[in-house]
Amino acid sequence: MTDPTNNLEIAAHPEGLRRVAIDPVSRVEGHGKVTLLLDENDRVHQVRLHIVEFRGFEKFIQGRPYWEAPVMVQRLCGICPVSHHIAASKAMDMIVGATLTPTAEKVRRLMHYGQILQSHALHFFHLCSPDLLFGFDSDVAKRNIVGIAAAYPDIAKQGVLLRKYGQEVIRVTAGKRIHGTGAIPGGVNKNVSIEERNYLLLDIAQTVAWCRESVDIARKLFEQNLDLYNNFGTFKSHTLNMIRADGAMDLYHGGLRARDMDGNTLFDHYDYSHYWDVIFEDVKPWSYMKFPFLRSLGPEEGWYRVGPLSRVTQCDFIPTPLADEQRKVFMAFNDGSATGATLGTHWARMIEMLHAAEQIQELLHDDDLQGSDLVSKGERQERGVGVIEAPRGTLIHHYKVDENDQIVRCNLIVSTTHNNQAMNEAIRQVARQYIDGRKLTEGLLNHIEVAIRAFDPCLSCATHALGKMPLEVELLDAEGGRVDVLTRSGEVFSCKENDVEAT
Repeated sequence: MTDPTNNLEIAAHPEGLRRVAIDPVSRVEGHGKVTLLLDENDRVHQVRLHIVEFRGFEKFIQGRPYWEAPVMVQRLCGICPVSHHIAASKAMDMIVGATLTPTAEKVRRLMHYGQILQSHALHFFHLCSPDLLFGFDSDVAKRNIVGIAAAYPDIAKQGVLLRKYGQEVIRVTAGKRIHGTGAIPGGVNKNVSIEERNYLLLDIAQTVAWCRESVDIARKLFEQNLDLYNNFGTFKSHTLNMIRADGAMDLYHGGLRARDMDGNTLFDHYDYSHYWDVIFEDVKPWSYMKFPFLRSLGPEEGWYRVGPLSRVTQCDFIPTPLADEQRKVFMAFNDGSATGATLGTHWARMIEMLHAAEQIQELLHDDDLQGSDLVSKGERQERGVGVIEAPRGTLIHHYKVDENDQIVRCNLIVSTTHNNQAMNEAIRQVARQYIDGRKLTEGLLNHIEVAIRAFDPCLSCATHALGKMPLEVELLDAEGGRVDVLTRSGEVFSCKENDVEAT
């Protein structure tokens, strides 16, 4: 039942287990909650990340003309709209039968690297640095970006200006910083002028230098907290990411690579236009977020991880010199321990941010950006699949369009959805390590949120969630009595084989 005086859920679990809820998880994009079930001896029996709100983009985009998709779907999120914009545009390239011109592809790549840069900077400096610099159970009053600005003004400024530069790259290529219109089916609607290029060149050298410093910050944090970072929520998992034909990291285009938890390759350079042959989606009654898994391994064993940690460790090399040098340091550090550590994701994320800055610097000297051949088309198709490596991981957009140019089916598998089971595994490990047998405190509960934040989840994208809820955490004993309480202000599409082949 619910207590109407404070909107607290106070129902006792039927087996007599105590229920602890973190609702909502803070400092992530979107809204979700975590529930823990504890027995009389304070042993953790169950930990789950719940997504409890739903917004149905896959449904209401049906009936819209296909050329609206790249603009519409980016309204899923204000943090990563560029990722949805480009993934949908790549899917629509297939619909119109287009092979992109050099100008169109490079303008899109520039836009995408601007998105990687600004998103990684936002996550590391604004959302995670309070935990990493102050400590997971530090004073909650200062464990935020305001506290960072007061204690580490240079780091805070660096984070703000890095994100600002990425946003300016997006503005130049997409027309505005959020929810732009630069990519269209078959190409782009504008090039990058000489004046715009020169404007972006003014700050790119400083941006690259700051990205190098950011990698150093992440590395030193790992070195200084080696035991904690190595063991915090760490687990073995399968991995999935996109890879270039020569094995290099490519965040815009390539084939799919999957490896098992022992490093054995399950498939490589797989054509993502038939992703459903290797990836299946399951649903659970307690979450609106789907649970993808590798078909060959099944739903129990086939879950996997995507994102910076997967990409940096599974690519053969990074095709920019500074980032590749840092990748080698990362891979060799402490006999490779960072490559499997959940908190190693922060270090990998900064290496990717450096790579994005290097790519931007290289593209700004490419004359193709000023080309005038912007759009192409070919033989019309009824199905389109677009895949990119978004900041949080592999992003899949899949559409079917009828003879009247209307979208009749849509399936989105976003990065956070791929990571769903991995996030659940991380918080289970942390809960059992830090919560078992201990008095409930805000700092201990924040450890669980730290594990979730390492994945940089975008719950709005993953579940199409909307809403805002207060945070109140209550600990009940086996009889349902209150032991402790904390207060903080503040249609599902399953990608089944027959369904997808029908699309």
